[in-house]
Amino acid sequence: MSASTMRKTISIVVPAYNEQDNILPFHEALAPVLAGPLAAYDAEIIFVNDGSRDLTMARLRELAARDPRVKIISFSRNFGHQAAITAGLDRAAGDAIVTMDSDLQDPPALLPQLVEKWAAGTQIVYARRSGRSDNAFKRITADLYYRLLTRVSDVDIPRQVGDFRLVDRVVLDNLIRLGEHARYLRGMVAWLGFRHDFVDFERPNRLHGETHYPLRKMLKLAMDGLLNFTFMPLKIGFWVGLFSILLSGAFLLYMILDTLIHQQMNYYPLFKWLTVILLGFVGAQFIFLWILGEYIGRIYNDVRKRPLYVVGEEINLPRP
Repeated sequence: MSASTMRKTISIVVPAYNEQDNILPFHEALAPVLAGPLAAYDAEIIFVNDGSRDLTMARLRELAARDPRVKIISFSRNFGHQAAITAGLDRAAGDAIVTMDSDLQDPPALLPQLVEKWAAGTQIVYARRSGRSDNAFKRITADLYYRLLTRVSDVDIPRQVGDFRLVDRVVLDNLIRLGEHARYLRGMVAWLGFRHDFVDFERPNRLHGETHYPLRKMLKLAMDGLLNFTFMPLKIGFWVGLFSILLSGAFLLYMILDTLIHQQMNYYPLFKWLTVILLGFVGAQFIFLWILGEYIGRIYNDVRKRPLYVVGEEINLPRP
């Protein structure tokens, strides 16, 4: 069979954590898309069980038993969403690789549009949220965060995109080479700098259950994005320090001139304000020490070279 007639393969990487009620509906929504608009392609569906504590793994076994395209990676414990996506990417064999969640907030019906743009030569195709059904707090904070990240990042990271994307095999081969432990895949993919395009969609609600990205995890992911792709927090320390020195110099000059003019040492109520200001700057120093500690901690994690995840079981996958 010549290279021109060989069927290409689409790999679909799906992280799952406590998604027992969504796994089967997700597969039911995905199967017609693969059999219809994407019938010209072979497909593999790599589910990554991120240490689920419910019946997610049982549901995945059911699927793997009746659909040989379903492949399963099961972690020994919960390692997190970004690690789960990474594990699936590490084992994906496709010419194009799609990452998406299993809660149907990333609609399988959108896949043909992503693949169409890829087939036309685009190496990264982002599914961009033109609207989202989240509450007002999450919408506002997400918009502010993306605005901040765009302004301060050393990399042009697209706004309003999550981990629902398609990447070409060449992009994935280069992405796998990036070895940082604190992963922010949205930024890492953008950092690679390949040709990209967007498919806009209205993001629906979860089908079942609650989000597995509560505020604590969202803050951690946001911190990964800011600290991994900009040194802006460290640069802020320089400007705050410079402002502190200039302000202190101005107060000192004021006291010297006042003493020389009035020929006496006065007790200045100004000292009370200085005490408050100094306390504020001491607090700022601790904040910058914390930021510095975050960078050092990330260096420490990378130097230890611990694996990003530990696989407890694999189904329908060849040994690496």
